Amino acid sequence: MIRRSVILTIAAVVSAVGLAVVVALPAAADWYGNRHQESDAYATGAEAKSARASVPRWLEDGAESVRYAMRTTGGDRLLKATLPDERLPEGCTTEPRPQAQEVALKEDWFPNDARGKATARCGLYYAYMDGTTLYAWQHNDDWLRAERGAPAR
Repeated sequence: MIRRSVILTIAAVVSAVGLAVVVALPAAADWYGNRHQESDAYATGAEAKSARASVPRWLEDGAESVRYAMRTTGGDRLLKATLPDERLPEGCTTEPRPQAQEVALKEDWFPNDARGKATARCGLYYAYMDGTTLYAWQHNDDWLRAERGAPAR
């Protein structure tokens, strides 16, 4: 009887540890992968630029519903904003189809298929408009090139 109790206790402990590993590992991996990523929302472009020096200066002060995400260990950035009209911000240049870098960050508010829709460059950002919504992202490689004084791709 004691032997059976020991076996059941060991089985219960092994099961509990196994369940803890199954639950904890994905959570730990998610934390580890996203621990250097920050995201925030702002009412206007002026508020976003005031709150974070890394928000691009070309973003219009009057932009609304600004969402911004960044990696704190490099130059990856995401930006979504509602503009007053369907025009790109001043300083952006349209290109037929720029060879856009991949979108390195993931946020539920940023489209997964953005790379194929890029039609403009706004500073180091790749961008496109969807109606009055601006989607833009900066890739770490372009940021590093700019930091070294090398031309962007």
